[in-house]
Amino acid sequence: MIELEGVPELIDPVMVAAFEGWNDAGDAASTAVAHLDREWKGEVFAALDAEDYYDFQVNRPTVWLDGGVRKITWPTTRLSVVRVGGEKPRDLVLVRGIEPSMRWRSFCNELLGFAHELGVELVVILGALLGDTPHTRPVPVSGVTSDPDLAQRMDLEETKYEGPTGIVGILQEACTHAGVPAVSLWAAVPHYVSQPPNPKATLALLNRLEDLIDVRIPLGELPEDARAWQVGVDQLAAEDSEVAEYVQTLEEARDTAELPEASGEAIAREFERYLRRRDGGPTGAVGGHATADGGDTGPGAWNPKDNPGGRTRPPKPPRAGGDDEESSED
Repeated sequence: MIELEGVPELIDPVMVAAFEGWNDAGDAASTAVAHLDREWKGEVFAALDAEDYYDFQVNRPTVWLDGGVRKITWPTTRLSVVRVGGEKPRDLVLVRGIEPSMRWRSFCNELLGFAHELGVELVVILGALLGDTPHTRPVPVSGVTSDPDLAQRMDLEETKYEGPTGIVGILQEACTHAGVPAVSLWAAVPHYVSQPPNPKATLALLNRLEDLIDVRIPLGELPEDARAWQVGVDQLAAEDSEVAEYVQTLEEARDTAELPEASGEAIAREFERYLRRRDGGPTGAVGGHATADGGDTGPGAWNPKDNPGGRTRPPKPPRAGGDDEESSED
């Protein structure tokens, strides 16, 4: 039995979780939860025992000095709670940590124990994967669930994915089997600029979360950071004609695929968000990353911040049928 002392009775609580690692391309998901924790001044009330779930040779502890005293921070998963004010206040239970190295079933059961004790009504798990998406277009965010009734009620996709999965997929299935409504929000990060940070993808996840749970999220400097990130990638990509041509190919494919959605529901959703923000009151890794087909992409992707002088260039786009260049799986 999990006993939570000092945690007040929560109002319509929603658990929002993200994990560094394979499910977190560009650190977009973990940064989103960190943003919520920072903006709403979350208070940590629990941490999972790092000994139970982490290989310290993979995720090493860090040593730091506190007033001359050496202390150790262990890699783990921590839970905090924040209260969102407004006409309909509600609480968010924020779960932020690292994808565990072992005992995934026990890990999920422990988180579900907290959810049960706190009366959590919905679990939202954030993730980010690498995809063939251009950095110049809005970040695609898909909302999926294993519950067909929830999919219909919340206008989500019922997941049909088969293949390798990470802790996001395991936790969602654990929630489903435990009878806890669960949703995963996935942002697609351009595979040719995959290293963190990616404020544009983080912003897209927060916008989708805002719509899903009907709260107004303070965005702070994220919109400006997202614009600056895109300008920086634009400038660096323009230095290489092959990369510029590749980005244009992705743009054309994206625009063609989404042309029917350029009106109607998508526009209405953006207009509703605009009205909410105008009229609403103030409210308070090691290894690679997942790809859209469940593959894995290791480190070494182009990062626009690798070289402050701006001379770093993205890798050449993959050539069809070529075997001398590493291609991204999507």
